[in-house]
Amino acid sequence: MTAPRSNRKFLGRLSLPERTFVVDALRTETVGGVLLLVAAVAALIWANVPAFGGSYESVSHFHLGPAALGLDLSVAHWAADGLLAIFFFVAGIELKRELVAGDLKDPKAAALPVVAALCGMAAPALVYTAVNAGGGGSLAGWAVPTATDIAFALAVLAVIGTSLPSALRAFLLTLAVVDDLFAILIIAVFFTGSLNFAALGGAVAGLALFWWLLRRDVRGWYVYVPLAVVVWALMYNSGVHATIAGVAMGLMLRCTTRDGEKRSPGERIEHLVRPVSAGFAVPLFALFSAGVSVSGGALGDVFRQPETLGVVLGLVVGKIVGIFGGTWLTARFTRASLSDDLAWADVFALASLAGIGFTVSLLIGELAFDGDAALTDEVKAAVLLGSLISACLATVLLKLRNARYRGLAEEEERDEDADGIPDVYERDDPAYHLRMAAIHDRKAAEHRRIARDMAADVAGGTGAGDGRPA
Repeated sequence: MTAPRSNRKFLGRLSLPERTFVVDALRTETVGGVLLLVAAVAALIWANVPAFGGSYESVSHFHLGPAALGLDLSVAHWAADGLLAIFFFVAGIELKRELVAGDLKDPKAAALPVVAALCGMAAPALVYTAVNAGGGGSLAGWAVPTATDIAFALAVLAVIGTSLPSALRAFLLTLAVVDDLFAILIIAVFFTGSLNFAALGGAVAGLALFWWLLRRDVRGWYVYVPLAVVVWALMYNSGVHATIAGVAMGLMLRCTTRDGEKRSPGERIEHLVRPVSAGFAVPLFALFSAGVSVSGGALGDVFRQPETLGVVLGLVVGKIVGIFGGTWLTARFTRASLSDDLAWADVFALASLAGIGFTVSLLIGELAFDGDAALTDEVKAAVLLGSLISACLATVLLKLRNARYRGLAEEEERDEDADGIPDVYERDDPAYHLRMAAIHDRKAAEHRRIARDMAADVAGGTGAGDGRPA
């Protein structure tokens, strides 16, 4: 007779190594997210203030690059196809790490974020399709509201000061990683035009060489960076979106440690490249993508045009329905149950936060409506508005639970024995209890000494005014 399977708690406390990785990763993403917010605001001001005299458009459409190599691109094009390759390279490393050492390694643990992410992409696409099928709009933008921008979401958390416990932050990060994976697949499958098979073959050969060098443990940035640039250029000229090259190279890096290694090559490279991605590449992309004309009439048109209304409702409503519904169904029809420290209101708030779609949504909007500049700008405005509404809704919901989050975060950080390891990870360790008993004994002895000194002062008539401890 087989033993009954125990229930699994999801959104429970992370292991210490996983918590350390999540904290380090999200710290960089939070800083990058704040820069992303600044870049987006700067783009809107630059594009809409008459004093700048249309310079935003002039700079965005200024062309540079070697035409003979098919790379005579506008500044905005370089930002979207070039700089975002760095962002997707980091996303590839994150995905590889999650697959070999993170939550996605265990199929049971991976089921929840994968189902939540898939539902969180399917529901916005269905909402967009329903709005446009009924309103006679274009179905080309169905993928625009499917993406979640983790950096922007974390920037909102940084601004409102909510101390989310590490389990919720890890869930948000894993959601974004899976979200990025399927966004990459959407771009590769649905937004690839006519193929140049010679260039594609060259890109594949370059990726094979990249993989071979990694397997041979060849080191040196001067080997890999030029090769990566060549692979990117070939991928761009092949007709496949150039960011796919970044993802492919990120997935090839080894993310497991060997004997004598403190960190895997993937973690080391991610540590070096993530600040470049979060602090430079993504904000610069935002600067040259978020600059759309905004006016009261234009914002009103967002709610009257099916394409833009579908994007807004997809981000605000679709994400909540998809992520919350997928999570609840997983808990309802499996043996998983919610952590005792959290409530379903927390999952709902996190689902609303995931409605912030910025970087990838703007990119897909450009690809979906390529050739229609006016509609592209309107869809970008819808992405900005939908993300703003989601951010405001999430802020209200998270603020309502902020006191609870603060208590959980403080409990995770408490380290009374000052050994560098939070106490919650040591409570089953007998040595921890011996150290805590010794600390309590020292404190009790100190209190007894102070009490004796006070009693002696009173007996001698000196009181507490002579500077002795009181």
